[in-house]
Amino acid sequence: MYPKPDKPVEDMEPTCPDTNGAMPSCAPLAVPYVPFQRRGAQKYDHSAALENGTLFPGLNLPFKLKAKAANVPMTPLGELQALEFVLVELGLYLDTHADDAQAMELYRQYAALEKEGRARYEQMYGPVTQPAAAQSKTWSWLSDPWPWNYQEGGDK
Repeated sequence: MYPKPDKPVEDMEPTCPDTNGAMPSCAPLAVPYVPFQRRGAQKYDHSAALENGTLFPGLNLPFKLKAKAANVPMTPLGELQALEFVLVELGLYLDTHADDAQAMELYRQYAALEKEGRARYEQMYGPVTQPAAAQSKTWSWLSDPWPWNYQEGGDK
């Protein structure tokens, strides 16, 4: 089905050199490229991670049409979203670096912050998920106002 190469793959010259985490200029536009993540890599704080779309500065590739996430207000909902985003990012990292104890400890810390933030948010505004609505005496999942109906500062 595919043509056989003239020489073994390990003897072939790379068509695009590794540039230590930066996207090489010869990388084709339609081919995904993800730099290798090293242990102990720098990390953004949770709000900067949400703003940049990654927890790791080394994975923050310069896209021309980057959304202006910096305009997301750090309201209680924005704070909760940022914490949840960091948990997803750290979870993905730990999938490939399961023995990184420092990352695991950071995951535990962010999980505790997210749990506290979620409890605080739900106390103020109601359940964030349907399963959280089970903690109420009555079904309050579809009760208005929804979190996005509030303006920054808490007023409707």
